[in-house]
Amino acid sequence: MLYFTLASKAYARNLQYRGAHMVHNIASAMFGFMYACIWIGLGKDYTLGEYGTQGMVGYIAFTQSALWVASFVTTGLGIPQAVRTGHISLDLMRPVHLFSHLMAKEWGQIAYQLVYKSIPIYLVYYFAFSLSLPQQKLTLLYAVIALAGAAYLSICINYLIGASALWTTESAWLYWGNHALINLLAGFFIPIEWLPGWLERIAWWSPYPYLLYVPTRFYLGLGNVSALWGTLFWCVLLTFACIYTTGFLRRKVEVQGDDDEIMDFIIWVTDSNEHKKPYAV
Repeated sequence: MLYFTLASKAYARNLQYRGAHMVHNIASAMFGFMYACIWIGLGKDYTLGEYGTQGMVGYIAFTQSALWVASFVTTGLGIPQAVRTGHISLDLMRPVHLFSHLMAKEWGQIAYQLVYKSIPIYLVYYFAFSLSLPQQKLTLLYAVIALAGAAYLSICINYLIGASALWTTESAWLYWGNHALINLLAGFFIPIEWLPGWLERIAWWSPYPYLLYVPTRFYLGLGNVSALWGTLFWCVLLTFACIYTTGFLRRKVEVQGDDDEIMDFIIWVTDSNEHKKPYAV
């Protein structure tokens, strides 16, 4: 119930911005429209492999929509900001594990972006390019499962990026580096099998293909159910990494800011602790 409440609060908080976000969807849809038109032009001279012209248009439509679920999550899950303000100390004192706490809030954010960003953007492409949904319900189910796994992987990756703020005053470069790798290794611009052989092998040794490429293959009816084992493997591995990293966070907490801000924070924490017993995470 606690985690559902955290997720629903995060969802509700974004509702007041849905008008602005719907306008922002226009720009996102325009980028995808340009990518699709490029592949339509290439399709006049090339067969585009097993995808075909219409398949590549569907590929671009799905990946552009899925970005808001599998890529565009809160930077570092808000940990860098909490480190700068000092509230990371309070977050670690809560009677709930930091990772599960931030993850629950992020699921609410992702649910909002699915409803107000991914689905509206996909509908634009669906009607503009006369796309078709997967014919088999099992194929659509696999695509949904793979996309949910992709969202969880993105949460884990961003949690680890946010945790780095305890060791560096600027972790934004890791976020943008991760975003660049998603564009390159997750199959956003082109399918992974079209990359140079050495780069394709590197991609499959990372979790990035499971963020966009694998869900998109299922959506197009070209995926193999065995790919879900790869998604599960990386979900388990990154979960352990996040839990293990939280242990380091508890032993290394740094409050950044000027002397007055730090002193105000210490006084506030001290006063709070006089009225309630701190909980261990």
